[in-house]
Amino acid sequence: MIMVAPIIMIQPTTRITQFIDYGIDLIGRCVSWLTVVMVAVVIVVVVTRYFLQMGSIALQESITYLHAAVFLLGIGYTLKHDGHVRVDIFYRHFSVKRKAMVDLLGTLLFLLPVSGLIFYASWDYVMSSWAIGETSAENNGLPFTYILKTLMLLMPATLLLQGVAEILKNVLRLSGHVDFEEADVTSSVSDNHGPIL
Repeated sequence: MIMVAPIIMIQPTTRITQFIDYGIDLIGRCVSWLTVVMVAVVIVVVVTRYFLQMGSIALQESITYLHAAVFLLGIGYTLKHDGHVRVDIFYRHFSVKRKAMVDLLGTLLFLLPVSGLIFYASWDYVMSSWAIGETSAENNGLPFTYILKTLMLLMPATLLLQGVAEILKNVLRLSGHVDFEEADVTSSVSDNHGPIL
């Protein structure tokens, strides 16, 4: 009976991590296509401004929107794929369990508190923007500044969500269950259906 309880807990924990991973991976793959759109918009802006002597403030501002969306919505995806900069002089030589302990402590002590602080500090700022339906300071700019500022809440939210998944994965690793399927959910979404961030 003592061994049955942990096994029962492993299945829902694994399902939760797979569900979060699937959602974050889907967001990351969709957002990665915005880089292609951004390149196309930059080309249009350059051609119209320097060759056709025409300018569009809204088109120029859309580059900022796309750029912000790629970075702020792609941060959870980058965490999931361990793509953030890491000084791993010692870490790379650690055992699986020691790496799991370092990642678990890092997530609990740094990632979750900082993400929570960003979300809390940004809330009033974003809500104020929505309350007044904030638009661009430029006359012909995009009228969606409040949507752009909403990314300041979505970024820590996705990071917190992926942080929870990472905590659960590391708890499973520390308990000796390192063979749970993390890759299955990724392969179902990421079979080259988008550019890599």
